Amino acid sequence: MPGQIVRKTILANARHIVVKLGTNAICGPTGRLEVKSVRSLARQIAEVKKAGVSVTLVASGAIGAGLAELDLPARPKTIPMLQATAAVGQGQLMRTFHDAMGRSGVKVGQVLITAEDFEDRTRYLNIRNTLTALHEADVLPIINENDATAIYEIRFGDNDIIAAHVTNMLSADVLVLLTTVDGVFKGKELLDVIEQVDDEALSLATDQRSTHGSGGMATKLQAAGVVTRAGGTVVIANARQPKVLTRLLKGENFGTVFVPAKRRLSSRRRWIGMTAKPAGKIIVDAGAVRALCKGGKSLLPSGIVGVEGHFAPGATVSIQDEAGNEIARGLTNYSADHVEKIKGLRTSQVAKVLGDFGKPYDEVVHRNNMTIS
Repeated sequence: MPGQIVRKTILANARHIVVKLGTNAICGPTGRLEVKSVRSLARQIAEVKKAGVSVTLVASGAIGAGLAELDLPARPKTIPMLQATAAVGQGQLMRTFHDAMGRSGVKVGQVLITAEDFEDRTRYLNIRNTLTALHEADVLPIINENDATAIYEIRFGDNDIIAAHVTNMLSADVLVLLTTVDGVFKGKELLDVIEQVDDEALSLATDQRSTHGSGGMATKLQAAGVVTRAGGTVVIANARQPKVLTRLLKGENFGTVFVPAKRRLSSRRRWIGMTAKPAGKIIVDAGAVRALCKGGKSLLPSGIVGVEGHFAPGATVSIQDEAGNEIARGLTNYSADHVEKIKGLRTSQVAKVLGDFGKPYDEVVHRNNMTIS
């Protein structure tokens, strides 16, 4: 699907978008928050909202705001000092957004999260309910990592990944990743469109992270893969482009767009397949691989050859072939111990083997609780 078609048919008709602002998009050369940049983006978001588009904002910059408040010459090197700087800067960041959005009559609400919040189904649903309620109250949700307590997220730039999970959680049409580069490059060529986030696409990222943030193009490409595989659209563009957001949503030709997969997954299947952390692995034979991937079948005990990890009924498991390739994820009806006992058996044999436990389900993982990778 050519990039221009995506722009005209999807971006120009989007009704719900998630916008992720990178640290460098709203911070200056010294790493400190630039109020002027925030105000410019605030005006664009207000204009988009007035046009009837629902907006959810994922914003980095707490550490940059903390630099100015603590009068630090540069981004700290140690994790504890990064966390302390974020703790100081978080309030300043929200105050800046509050004041900038207020100029355009937009109310804001802050939601602090970490990657772990998405892995637990109950917490995941609570976040979604909160965001939905904020939208219903015509409040702009501003999401940020809880950098004051997170360690992995600070070091690896997971605001990109969090933005992808938020996009899938809300079944938003488009994820807009605003950074300080014009898009994805292959050598010196700016790519107009990327049709699939495969190994070739991921190789376009360099190991270099952003100057003041903790992410880089690698995490943006990973985020694009999470969203597009679920049926959403992604665009990476330069936040310094004049009126970048409003122009993108008019279908103008700049930045790099990522084509969505043909299938559009439900929010629940997105959580199972792309958000929940697997508690263990179930290894299946070639016949089961064919039945799951081509036949759309449930996973029965007869196709299972191995189990790894310790998990309870209802846990998310990774379903892998015998070569170790993940072919699906799903919610298991049985514990790891019970799967170990019934692997390779016909359905009619399960109740006898499990004794008092009986056979509550024919399927180890039902197709309705499974997402094919």
